[in-house]
Amino acid sequence: MASGAYIFGCARPQLKQQEREFFSQSQPWGFILFARNIENPGQLSRLTSDLRDAVGWQAPVLIDQEGGRVQRMRAPHWREYLPALDQIAATGDAAVRGMYLRNRLIAQELFDVGIDVNCAPLADLIWPESHPVLRNRCYGSDVKTVVELCRATAQGLQEGGVLPVLKHIPGYGRAVADGHKALPVVDVPRDVLEAHDFAPFRALNDMAMGMTAHIVFPCLDDRPATTSPGAMRMIREEIGFDGLIMTDDISMEALSGTVDSRARAALDAGCDLVLHCNGDLDEMRAVAGVCGPQDAAAQRRAGAALSRRSEPTEIDIPALEAELHSLITG
Repeated sequence: MASGAYIFGCARPQLKQQEREFFSQSQPWGFILFARNIENPGQLSRLTSDLRDAVGWQAPVLIDQEGGRVQRMRAPHWREYLPALDQIAATGDAAVRGMYLRNRLIAQELFDVGIDVNCAPLADLIWPESHPVLRNRCYGSDVKTVVELCRATAQGLQEGGVLPVLKHIPGYGRAVADGHKALPVVDVPRDVLEAHDFAPFRALNDMAMGMTAHIVFPCLDDRPATTSPGAMRMIREEIGFDGLIMTDDISMEALSGTVDSRARAALDAGCDLVLHCNGDLDEMRAVAGVCGPQDAAAQRRAGAALSRRSEPTEIDIPALEAELHSLITG
């Protein structure tokens, strides 16, 4: 039987019996964790194991562990990292190596507690108008630099046994609103977007997984990209991304309508999976009810993504830590 066309969260650091029973019945393709789910390494390892036990297979467990502000696992149990843009500035000509080291260390931390998918790298370009909530999470303002740093990030994660998720397709950098609170609209000519904003994603279109942007491009149509057939068709046909596409959090305030209507619209537009993050059990039941199992195309892409899971390569962690510290501090 195909897994459900959705990824779900849970409410607490321990799995509740109601959640366990619901996950067993609804069979989400994967799970996503947040700070509310995390106390210490032992607890987190038990939670990832319990989530997989609930569905009966080695389902992917995701997290947003970019470093900087978007970092769910924090000190004292895990390393603290600079915001990506700050580290890139500090490491200068060695920025590519620095991003590889950073993400190889992050991957080891994730893999050790049973997390095997990280929602990074970000291929969004920085613009003067970029919202502060996004700016220092990004890697740069020119396509070549961003692509190189995304490749380094993805390589570090992959070599640590963690699948990367490219975000936010087809480009979120020009957003002047925080998509957690409002819907950004970017009214820029299509040829400009294709030459700049969309270009990093075209160069990275071989990645296994991607996440949508809740953003409207009027040159495509009047809907957020997540629920826009025009945007999704452009992503598949012109950007050429044939990887597994998941939505950004379907419960974000950028989107209108009920959570279940948003979820159905995203799948109808061409997304493979709906991401629901807040752990609300009633909302998850509604999402599962309207989404159902993955279709054949989503199953193919999901299988291709999971086929890239691998064991970590061997590393000397203290040596990598020392090298990264040296690059940052000069």
